[in-house]
Amino acid sequence: MASIVKLPDIVANKISAGEVVQRPASVVKELLENSIDSGATRITVAIRDAGRQLVQIIDNGCGMGSDDALLSVERFATSKIREVDDLDALGTLGFRGEALASISSVSHFELKTRREADKLGSLLKSDGGVMEGVQPVQCETGTMISVRNLFFNVPARRKFLKSNATEYRHIHETVKSLVLAYPEIEWRMINDDEELFHFRTQDVRERLNHFYGDGFGDSLIEVTEDNDYLSIGGYLGRPGMMVRQKYDQYFYINRRIVQNRMLAQAVQQAYGELLVERQAPFALLFIGIDPAKVDVNVHPSKMEVRFEDERNVRSMVYPVVKRAIQLHDFSPEAAATTSEGLFMPFPVDPTASGAERRLGYASPSGRTSTTSDLYRNYHEGGGRSPSYGGSGFPPHPAAEERYTVHESADMGVSGAGAMPLGEDPASVFAGKEPKIWQLHNKYIVCQIKTGLMIIDQHVAHERVLYERAIDVMNEEVPNSQQLLFPQKIDLKPWQFEVYEEVREEIFRLGFNIRTFGGMTVMIEGVPPDVRDGTEATILQDMIAEYQENASKLKLEKRDNLAKSYSCRNAIMTGQKLSLEEMRTLIDRLFATRMPYVCPHGRPVIIRLSLDELDRMFGRK
Repeated sequence: MASIVKLPDIVANKISAGEVVQRPASVVKELLENSIDSGATRITVAIRDAGRQLVQIIDNGCGMGSDDALLSVERFATSKIREVDDLDALGTLGFRGEALASISSVSHFELKTRREADKLGSLLKSDGGVMEGVQPVQCETGTMISVRNLFFNVPARRKFLKSNATEYRHIHETVKSLVLAYPEIEWRMINDDEELFHFRTQDVRERLNHFYGDGFGDSLIEVTEDNDYLSIGGYLGRPGMMVRQKYDQYFYINRRIVQNRMLAQAVQQAYGELLVERQAPFALLFIGIDPAKVDVNVHPSKMEVRFEDERNVRSMVYPVVKRAIQLHDFSPEAAATTSEGLFMPFPVDPTASGAERRLGYASPSGRTSTTSDLYRNYHEGGGRSPSYGGSGFPPHPAAEERYTVHESADMGVSGAGAMPLGEDPASVFAGKEPKIWQLHNKYIVCQIKTGLMIIDQHVAHERVLYERAIDVMNEEVPNSQQLLFPQKIDLKPWQFEVYEEVREEIFRLGFNIRTFGGMTVMIEGVPPDVRDGTEATILQDMIAEYQENASKLKLEKRDNLAKSYSCRNAIMTGQKLSLEEMRTLIDRLFATRMPYVCPHGRPVIIRLSLDELDRMFGRK
């Protein structure tokens, strides 16, 4: 007698259900994808007891005849594909033909469906995979599927379900991801007989405001890009909207929600220093690509995809996201918050007592502005009028028409506040100069058209030096200013070891150094940004900073060196600056690619609006 036997369909379906139906949210996802594929324009989701007792999906799609209804719960039965070549041109979310068979085998399953041309619909019931046959029934056009007592006949799987709160969160996230992807569909969701939402319009921002709070959708950055290989569209969040988990990152390939590490990393890296540790930016990105260039048949859950050329996709996604965020104003705006210091969507009531009010950072204010808007705001704050056409302000460096600060290698300023100066970008403006003050030799306070802008002078200069250092090392242009009197330094063993490791990058940066026997080096030239008399100190401090960063952070060598150099060479807190130095620093800051954070992630600019000041003083 043969020892190998073919498993009965009911057993095979239960085994398959372990992959396809992992929890109630899996049921919701599979059924909703079928509803979308059916051409539905109205979908209702109803759950009870976090999906344990009931998951019900009602749609007004094309419906099915009695024969199709009976076939739909068979394994590998589908209307989506006919042959293997169809996998290269998938236009539907479902295609495997496993979902209904798996779901019906582990639940009390009921399906009602009717085509528009039929007078009567079809009713199909299954009790743990045992079919009762198809019966005629009165019902609306479309399909209604009710899944009750999920995993009633698989107690081990039911036992390992999480709490109702956790299972409900997974269901809600599943529904939300599809609600945002298909705005043309009218969505309704009911939880334990309570209506959670009912979206009748196609406004995606309205849906975002519902899920994340009023004003959220309006404060996002819109992204669009289209080329011969792929298209990218969607929305990105500002730094004030960052979260410490990645539930609020949605990536769609041909409107299919997917999980892809490469896409998440590309977005994360594009934000760069705008993020602090363990933060993730909000992202809602739709990528359109030829179905033949992506494989969605990786796992039964259909959440994983593989690209034909993943590197090519990343090389297109990363710069699009990078360019979008570089063009926007990410400076935090000071606002009144509660005494607990929570981020408030809007300022608190101005009549609140002093104990309930203090300064903090406001969350998104329901609008977006660009870097160029803020730069123009700064110049108009002093009563200046732009003297050249177009938008009236220098375009941001990330724009196509790049604005450049021209610097001379021998420019500098004498005195305690010495710092390298270049041609003033603001010279293109005519009229009154912006009003600028230095506060405690630490912060630069500027009057802007809409209120105040406060700049940390050290981290602002750090940002300027960092970007220049990166550009110099990458472009491999001469950047050394020869010293009249070379300086000899005796390095410690660990310092010399680090120096040997980064010798080539230090040379590219502009340090002309030669060994002088043993662990002694001779500095013969330095970058033009290094102040006279600080050459030896800067080199040693830079080496120490580099080693500290290497031990704590995972940084690319040039990035580490640029951060170390800019941190140690920037003007310091307590250093008095002249009015011209402050103006030049601000103009050079706005000529950088990311003026809002220093290379280590600290904020450079904070704004305080007149409206907020009025609220604080009870004027509003």
